[in-house]
Amino acid sequence: MLNFTKFERINPEKRDVLQRLKDYGEVYQVFGKSRAKEQADRCMQCGDPYCHTGCPLGNFIPAWLKQTATKNPDLAFALSNETSPFPEILGRICPQDVLCEGACSLNTGHGAISIGAIETHISETAFAKGMKPKFTDKKVNKKIAIIGSGPTGISAATFLLRKGYGVEMFERSDRAGGLLMYGIPGFKLDKSAVDRRINWLQEAGMKLHLDCEIGKDIAASQLEEEFDAIYLGIGATAGRFAGIDGEKASNVHLAMDLLTGIQKRNLGKDVEYIDVKDKNVVVIGGGDTAMDCVRTSVREKAKSVKCLYRRDEANMPGSKKEVVNAKEEGVEYVFNVSPKSIAVENGKATGVELLTTSMSEPDESGRQKVVINDGSEYIEEADVVIMALGFSPEKPSFLKDLNVDTNAWGGVETNKYQTSNAKVYAGGDCQRGAHLAVTAAVDGREAAKTIIEALS
Repeated sequence: MLNFTKFERINPEKRDVLQRLKDYGEVYQVFGKSRAKEQADRCMQCGDPYCHTGCPLGNFIPAWLKQTATKNPDLAFALSNETSPFPEILGRICPQDVLCEGACSLNTGHGAISIGAIETHISETAFAKGMKPKFTDKKVNKKIAIIGSGPTGISAATFLLRKGYGVEMFERSDRAGGLLMYGIPGFKLDKSAVDRRINWLQEAGMKLHLDCEIGKDIAASQLEEEFDAIYLGIGATAGRFAGIDGEKASNVHLAMDLLTGIQKRNLGKDVEYIDVKDKNVVVIGGGDTAMDCVRTSVREKAKSVKCLYRRDEANMPGSKKEVVNAKEEGVEYVFNVSPKSIAVENGKATGVELLTTSMSEPDESGRQKVVINDGSEYIEEADVVIMALGFSPEKPSFLKDLNVDTNAWGGVETNKYQTSNAKVYAGGDCQRGAHLAVTAAVDGREAAKTIIEALS
């Protein structure tokens, strides 16, 4: 397994930029068999695989790379699905460059193994052959209610169903998937992949309740009475404003309002959405959600799209490949600027007043602090301003009905995923704060294990 000296790292092919800007189809193409084998064969099979420890799920990466390289795709599929609830989805959306691939021993020299692309290939190739994830036929006479159908809810359902537990999932929206359905654009994740996983959970026995809001359509007390345990996977969906003058203007919007409205329209729903066509769009923020907003805006035929970020490019928190893709698609970046206020005329934003910034020496956390430069104000004109500044928990009223404690920032307090109500568990963004789909998946898996242990 020393073929990293023969073959260079290859990324999946991307659709031509002029073609991909015409629609919301996925940008990256799935590896073919020969390419996947070649790239998997570059793995050194390290004795202490950093890719494994760099993966929040602890995926058996070297093992399924070896099986792919030695043409044993069925075993690769089984190993890939053993630890992950939806590897073909995480292979597409995980920031591998800062997780498994970033930890790869070859990363600093020959180029990391294309782990994410191979992960997607393994599952999609198996699905094309008619293979599916396996669930037990044995049933346990215990029922768990899962509130929320996002990454952590899907993960918890998957691992509970594998052990034969009864699962009912409650989702307030019209479609299941949460962030995967409405928060991540189709050019990164085709929604058929999400629907496919939900359908398999239903085939395994899960009951799905859509358009069902806890505390409104069904009482939390009813769930507490009817189920043996409840898992909260309600995410952190409340967007954040910057706390500056003018941000309540009618054309200043939160990121998820832009993304959700357009995704619903793309799925054929007759909904109002934020129209950015022929407009100068400014997105404030530097994470993956900001990248989703700028890349969505160019597809919506905005006149211009600019991303404003308070640090430099090297310190952007999002995936590097998303920045590259956005640049290819015509997005302009303005680094080292911080919003001071929104310029408003007749109730509408006309621009963002900015202050330039500098970077100080790294603090104890290792990250540089932002220093505002005095007397550096200038205006960046805008017809639409999008705030992509992270998310906070919503703190729905039913938490109080369930006697579930929350902390100062609104997150659900837990001890090994168990809340102050011994019957209620929580994980994902509502418990740890807004983070990644893969860490939400970890929480769902580990919470399922905790629930199973408690109910055994």
